[in-house]
Amino acid sequence: MGVTIASVVIFLFIIFFMLYANSFFIRQRKKEFGLYLLLGMSERQITLLVFYETLIIGAISLMTGILLGGLLSKFFGMLLMNLMQYDNVITFSFPFRAIGTTALLFLFLVFIISIQNFIMVHRVQLVELFHAKEKVEKPMKSSTIYAIFSLILLATAFILISRGRESSIWQEHATFGMIAVTVGIIGGTYLFFRQFSGWLLQIIQHKRKYYEGNRVLWTSSLRFLLRSNTLNLTFISLFSTAIIFLIGFVCINYAVQFEAVGRNLPNDIAYQSVDKKTNEKIHTILKNSEHPVEYHNTLAGLAGIPISDRSIAFDNPEYYMNDVILFPEKAYNEIVFLRGDDEKVELHGKEAISLSQGTDLNKLYDKNEQPSFIVKVGKETTFTIAEKKDYALLGWSTDPERSMQIKPAVLVISDQAFQTLKSNAEMKFFEIYQIKNAKQAEVLSREVHSLVTRTPGAYYSSFADVYSNQIESSSLLLFSAAFLAVIALFALASVIYFKQLQEATEEQRQYSILRKIGVDDREMKMVIRKKLLFVFLPPLVLGILYSWFILKYYILDSVQDFPQLNNMIWGILVIYFFIYLLFYLSSTNIYFKIVNQKQ
Repeated sequence: MGVTIASVVIFLFIIFFMLYANSFFIRQRKKEFGLYLLLGMSERQITLLVFYETLIIGAISLMTGILLGGLLSKFFGMLLMNLMQYDNVITFSFPFRAIGTTALLFLFLVFIISIQNFIMVHRVQLVELFHAKEKVEKPMKSSTIYAIFSLILLATAFILISRGRESSIWQEHATFGMIAVTVGIIGGTYLFFRQFSGWLLQIIQHKRKYYEGNRVLWTSSLRFLLRSNTLNLTFISLFSTAIIFLIGFVCINYAVQFEAVGRNLPNDIAYQSVDKKTNEKIHTILKNSEHPVEYHNTLAGLAGIPISDRSIAFDNPEYYMNDVILFPEKAYNEIVFLRGDDEKVELHGKEAISLSQGTDLNKLYDKNEQPSFIVKVGKETTFTIAEKKDYALLGWSTDPERSMQIKPAVLVISDQAFQTLKSNAEMKFFEIYQIKNAKQAEVLSREVHSLVTRTPGAYYSSFADVYSNQIESSSLLLFSAAFLAVIALFALASVIYFKQLQEATEEQRQYSILRKIGVDDREMKMVIRKKLLFVFLPPLVLGILYSWFILKYYILDSVQDFPQLNNMIWGILVIYFFIYLLFYLSSTNIYFKIVNQKQ
């Protein structure tokens, strides 16, 4: 399903990109088409000519793509298996179904492009075709008020994002916050390039040293092109944000899964004791399996019915069982010690700690602020919640087919309170096993699950039931997102390339004049570099800032137990910067070659 969704998204993206690219090339060829019309060709003949060109190029691309896809299938298959930590052998393959689907999609793409070509050729007149490349741009008049307003919008967005999702703004006014951030980012970015950039160029123009060096050459050129570049630069900024955020999110998701599954299911196999005979049979099965038992514990707890609202003790109570299980601190601390976790507790009287698994951040209450939580354990007893702890004594209940289902609601109480209550309460016993190589114990889990679930409603939890599903899904998500990001980067590079190609073609005459009045190649390259730096740098900086703020305050701050993730995100930003730097260097080189051509 994940690959199918990714394939659809990629194809829709390719359609959008190809329409954009085709529109650019058709506009560049309007003068050529005008000459054909002047020589007597009809609009129908020109449309057929362009259709045949598209068909031939599409056929070559299709055959090349199928060949490369088949040759690279083994490499990418091995990469996917490595992400999933599987040992499957991957062979070269050319599946006919995939080839047929790809061919149909290409035919559909050719059909859409042909319709676009037909409309573009039939919409323009002969006179317009000869003047297709003549473009009259007026310098942008920028407003100081709008320039300042763009900075206010951007600052508002950054401030709201940096408050974090735990702040009162996002907790109580989430809709308002979302609208304000969206308007701040999109509107602020647009006005930044539309008004602030022009205002900044005007400030540079009024400086005393404006006419020194080559400053007048690249600033005056930018002022004339700001109007046509605004949407393009806004798109690049937002698109860069989306790409970085997508890759950052899926990488975090993949990296966290390996440890997160262990936190959500800390016991390799755990189940509620049903009867002595079944327990002995399960123990024998585990002992004789390919996954030897490392240790076995029996936990005794009290069954309780919550009288108070469960949200007092457990965040998102809909994910928890209706009843509450109370364990003594001694039994809890013993399990914590065996796991090697630094999560021991010390309680007194009617103090309790709720194991609100999935809270993300532990919540420790002051003595005078501890909420009361009433539980019926034989009789109604009022506990004070000393802490909400993001920790699992008993993990999610699981099913080999449906993975995670629901979490047990667990309270840890003092040993004294446990001893006082247990005489009048229903006792529940849980068998906890740690086994070797639990990641590959799916078959064993199915066998034990079938025995436990003969008793309706009995609790069962297995690490293996969730691990394979979580790792597979996160691996496929990372794999699909990486493909989407690569295609998006190529598309982004092409959009930048097309825009610079268009501007360079239109400015050939101006640069030819500069060359005639004595401007050498070195000086012209410097002008082009400064001009394009002004175009490339702001979208890059804004894209990195947007994505970093969102990732930092809404994802990284929620997984503070994974400090290595910060370095991973910085690594992604550095890689993106160098890829973008290559775009910049390539564009400056192409730009210079075009303006250096003799007309």
